[in-house]
Amino acid sequence: MRKKPLLKDIARLAQVSEMTASRAIRGAPDVSAATKARINDIARQVGYVPNRIAGALASQKGNLVGVVVPSLSSSVFPEVLSGISATLKQTELKTVIGVTGYDLLEEEEVIREMLSLQPSGLVVAGLEHADASRKMLFNADCPVVEVMDTDGDPVRHCVGISHLQVGRDMAKMIIERGYRKIGFVGTKMPQDFRAEKRFKGFLHTLSENKISLYDQELYAGASSIETGRAMTEHLLRRSPALECIYYSSDVMSVGAYMHCLSHGLNIPEDLAIAGFNSLDLLQGLPMALATTDAHRFEIGRQAANLILRAQESVVAATMIKLDPSITAGESL
Repeated sequence: MRKKPLLKDIARLAQVSEMTASRAIRGAPDVSAATKARINDIARQVGYVPNRIAGALASQKGNLVGVVVPSLSSSVFPEVLSGISATLKQTELKTVIGVTGYDLLEEEEVIREMLSLQPSGLVVAGLEHADASRKMLFNADCPVVEVMDTDGDPVRHCVGISHLQVGRDMAKMIIERGYRKIGFVGTKMPQDFRAEKRFKGFLHTLSENKISLYDQELYAGASSIETGRAMTEHLLRRSPALECIYYSSDVMSVGAYMHCLSHGLNIPEDLAIAGFNSLDLLQGLPMALATTDAHRFEIGRQAANLILRAQESVVAATMIKLDPSITAGESL
């Protein structure tokens, strides 16, 4: 069984008293900057998490389930949260949310704060983390479930889909429908690992079929309809022969749809388009757009169920891999 690092372990490694180690980690002003830096560096290396619950409560679990997500700016992660909350509704457990902004160092701080509250469980989006985060998750004495992605090495439990497979499947569908001049519009955010995996899978299947990506546009920042519209215009101005464009999100493909409407382009005759996530906003469009359902609510539900099962008994490391559902709609 894993041994959770304690304050006395940090003090021993730093060759200081427990009191000094505690004061350094709390940022007390009477500890030198050099000593603070050395002690905090050791704490990060071993995955130490301070306990924010004092006295008699220190060894008890709270009734909180921490949920760490990169963003709340679209319905993607709120739907995961809805699945978690709906499953925990009939229990005493409640969710507390931390947002990382796709920043692994910020994620490290959020995970540390979450675990310091002695939660009954922790749900973290993604499989890629800073080394210190992985150590804290590995050492955690509560159930940890990584969600959204199965392409990688989970710390313990995992619920999600294969984004590599999503990219492969969409490329296969596009090729089967006869398109050869294929473009891509996606994020260049280096830490959106799941989008990067979809693109990698997409390119892999194109290559297997001896097709090269005809052109692409990458954008910085969050997805938006406005950005999707602008990127589509740029791409078509540069490569007017494009037959089909794959977008890293539905929000962007809706922007493409708006561009086509405003420029008199028929979909899919003049341009075929496809996105990802099966967002609710697609339901209000006159045309059904091609997309992939990542089963976000179900991912949240399954993650919460794993945490509840682990409250009752020891649960062996579990990976739940859901099958993404691709729909061609009317835009392919």
